[in-house]
Amino acid sequence: MGFLNKLGIAIGTGTGLAGTRPLPYSRDANNGNGNGSLRAAGANRAPELQETTRISNGLKEFLWNLEGLGRGTLLDLGPAWQTTISFFIERGFRVTSDDILRGWSEFVKEQESLSRLPLKEEDYLERTPEARTKKFLAENLQYAEASFDALLLWDVLDYLEPAVAKQTVTHLTEMLRPGGVVFAMFHSKKPEGFQRYRVADTSRLQVLAAKPICAAQKVYQNREIQGLFGNCRTIKTFIGRDQLRETLFLK
Repeated sequence: MGFLNKLGIAIGTGTGLAGTRPLPYSRDANNGNGNGSLRAAGANRAPELQETTRISNGLKEFLWNLEGLGRGTLLDLGPAWQTTISFFIERGFRVTSDDILRGWSEFVKEQESLSRLPLKEEDYLERTPEARTKKFLAENLQYAEASFDALLLWDVLDYLEPAVAKQTVTHLTEMLRPGGVVFAMFHSKKPEGFQRYRVADTSRLQVLAAKPICAAQKVYQNREIQGLFGNCRTIKTFIGRDQLRETLFLK
């Protein structure tokens, strides 16, 4: 069993952390004798602002679809929370954590710095939204095709520009095996604050208020969501009182 965290977060007591991007660490969840090992580098992040808990019918359905899978592989596209990692490791999964919103935010800042430099004629095409997204995906989320059984996408797509979101979903679902499951969340109205999520147990998510990394870009309607996941079919959608829709997709 192995764990890779590309974008970094301290392993602690379950307190949320946020801040600058540390160096990567990796964790071998099972080293032959049932004990985990940890190698880490980088600065700790400051505590999150607030934590609440919500019932998640989507999470229950997600887990139901993964039952009997055995030693599966899961890609978590949020920060690497100890509680989420341990939850899936205990169920036999190899977990990879890749904080896509933090990566996108830092990529955009780098591109904005470059945009202040004088442009050559051939550079204009490289700075279109499509070219920028292609470059981002070429530098991030580099995993083999059909290498994951499950994706935790959270509400990531609400914070990406629509063109970026579409290309990102296509890229992610290529990394999903046939029969693989995606757990995604969408705000039914523009969110008032930025939130992160981690798994508390089989039916509850912890919701953590955090310092914004990206601004919300779009509120998706049902047809638009289905359009994003054109190569998958929707399993179920659950609408919560907190203006969050949980949707599961099957490849």
